[in-house]
Order: sequence, then C-alpha cells, then structure tokens
Amino acid sequence: GGGGGGAAEAAAAQRDAIFVHSDASATRELPECRGYDFERDLHERRGACDYDALFAQFATFGFQATHLARATAIVNRMLRWRLSDEPVTDDTPDELRDEAVRRRTRCTVFLGYTSNMISCGVREVLCFLARHRLVDCVVTTAGGVEEDFLKCLAPHLMGDFALPGAQLRRRGVNRIGNLLVPNDNYCLFEDWLMPHLDHMLDEQVRSGTVWSPSAIIAHLGAAIDDERSVYYWCAKNNIPVFCPALTDGSIGDMLYFHSYKHSSPSLVVDIARDARRLCDLAVRAPRTGCVILGGGLVKHHILNANLMRNGLHYSVFINTGHGFEGSDAGAPPDEALSWGKIRADADYVKVHGEASMLFPLLVSQTFLKYAAEVAAADADADADAETK
Repeated sequence: GGGGGGAAEAAAAQRDAIFVHSDASATRELPECRGYDFERDLHERRGACDYDALFAQFATFGFQATHLARATAIVNRMLRWRLSDEPVTDDTPDELRDEAVRRRTRCTVFLGYTSNMISCGVREVLCFLARHRLVDCVVTTAGGVEEDFLKCLAPHLMGDFALPGAQLRRRGVNRIGNLLVPNDNYCLFEDWLMPHLDHMLDEQVRSGTVWSPSAIIAHLGAAIDDERSVYYWCAKNNIPVFCPALTDGSIGDMLYFHSYKHSSPSLVVDIARDARRLCDLAVRAPRTGCVILGGGLVKHHILNANLMRNGLHYSVFINTGHGFEGSDAGAPPDEALSWGKIRADADYVKVHGEASMLFPLLVSQTFLKYAAEVAAADADADADAETK
C-alpha cells in the first residue's frame, strides 16, 4: 500500500509540473491570435480578396505578419504626425510657435535601401515615393544609384538563381539573384556618364564647384530627364540623395578611368560635405523617422546621423539579417537604442523578411493611402478657392 501512495504522490507532482496554473492577470489585456477568414470574400465578394481587411488582420496573425502590421502602424504615425500634435513649451523657438506653421511641420522621413532594391521591381515603388515627395531624403549605395540610370538606358531582364556563373561570364551577362544585366548595358552607361563627368570637372576648374555625392546624383537625375528614374524625381522635388560609397560600383570604375583621362587636375568628390548635410537635416528636424530596406552602410549612415539628435522617433527595418554575428545589418533595433541612435521612447520594429515582397505591401497600406489623402485635401482646397 505504501508503494502505491508514493506513486500517486509522484504522479500528482508531475501533473502539477505540467499543468502549471495560469495567472489570468498576465494575459487579460492581450488580443486573441486570429487569422483572416476568406469566407466573406468567397460569398460576398465573388472571390475578390479585401486586401485592406487582410492586411489589417495581420496584426493578430502572429510571427512576421504581426511585425509587418506594426511596421504599417508606425509608418502611418510617422506620416501623419504634425508639430501641432505637441504642446508649445518654453524651449519652443519663436518661428515654431505659430499654429499654422505647427500644422504644416511634419516628421522628416529618411529612406534607405541597398542596391538590389533598384535592381528589382521595387525601383518603381521607390519612384512613386520620390514622385509624390513622400520622403525627405534618400541614402543608398553606388549600385542603388547607377542601376536606376542603367534601367533608363536598357532593361534588366528576368533570369534564374541557378544559371551557371561561368557560362554567363562567357556570354557577357551579369547575374543579380534571378535578374540578368547584359554587359553592353554598362557600356551604354559609360557612354552616357563620361560627358557628365567632363562637365563636372570643367565646372570644378572654371567655377570652383565642389561636387559632393548628393550634388553629383542631383545633376545626373536632372540630366537623365526620364520619369521612370527615381533620381529624376528626387532632383525635380529637391530630395537629397546621399551615397557615401559612391565609388563602390560602376560609377567608381568610371571615376577611375576618368582620372587617367584627366589626371591634372582630376575630378574631386567631397564626401565630408554630404556628411554635414545629412547630419544637419537630422539635427534641425523637429521629429525624425526612417524606413530602411537592407542593412550595412545605408542603415548605419541614417542611424548615425540621427545620433546627433539623440535618436529617431520612428524606425522600420526590413531585412533578412541575423544579429548573432554582431553585424549592423542583422542587429535588432534595441541595439541601436544602446547607442542613442533610436530614442528610448521611440516606435520601432524590424520585419524579418525579403523586402521585394514586403515593401510594396507596406507602401500599399501607408504611403499610397497617405498620398491619396493629400491629393483629396488639395483638390478640396482648390475647389474652395474657386468658390471664393
């Protein structure tokens, strides 16, 4: 009998270990995990998905769907914030005390992306943002600059991730993931770019013009005169484009060749001038936010500029990086808080995923809707003006 009692006590102990009593206060305020029900779309919409409802439901899907929903909410707060949302304090400068000025003063939005975002179809999404002045500055890499211009001269083509590199090399075709760029496209780019480098050197010699990367990109954006170009719209709308590694790509190759053609003097590119311009943009903004696709240089350059103002208020990151190896690309946003690059009270999220899929979805629920609101408000204002 004694042995049986011991077994029962052991079973009870095991049962208590498995079925630990839940503390209701720990979960009382949490939303239920719930996905999207397609039944309404099937029966009421004849199979047409209500994408706005689907994306809204992502908030309670869990995993990265929930992170994408958080990113959507943060970008919408970023776009709709106005200085008039905040109280006037003793420290408020005189020029920011007028209520009308405060209603017009927005959050300064920093957009960063790596070159592959221009390589792929995200380029057209970025072009939309620049065309409608939905961001205030851009930070990208050399490839992110030159491939925009390349695509104006000749298209990138669809290929496959598995195409053999040695065979492509023999045929003069470059591979970017599952995209292909014929080498002849770069020859077209050289033919187009070299006269502009000649012009910039002439301006430098004759007028003392100082060419920073952002000044070079603005000049080329205006010169390409093609509405398909991201940097055409950036130049047209006075959106500065920063590229601290401008020499790390085909543009750098062209600068190298150009320096032998014109060696005394050669064209000088002033990177320090852009470092000041970018940091000043952050420091002078009443509030800042960022959307960064990818990592590395573009991510750190934006974050470091915002260190000068004690950090960003809103931050959205989309990339596939992992933080276990200590890279900046993979670092979670919380790491940036330790450096003061994101504020302790900021709204921030990292969406772990591939941006060519996720960023267009994010834009559809944020920048697109905001642009439509602005266009409707402008139309109403024009109608009111005509009736007066």
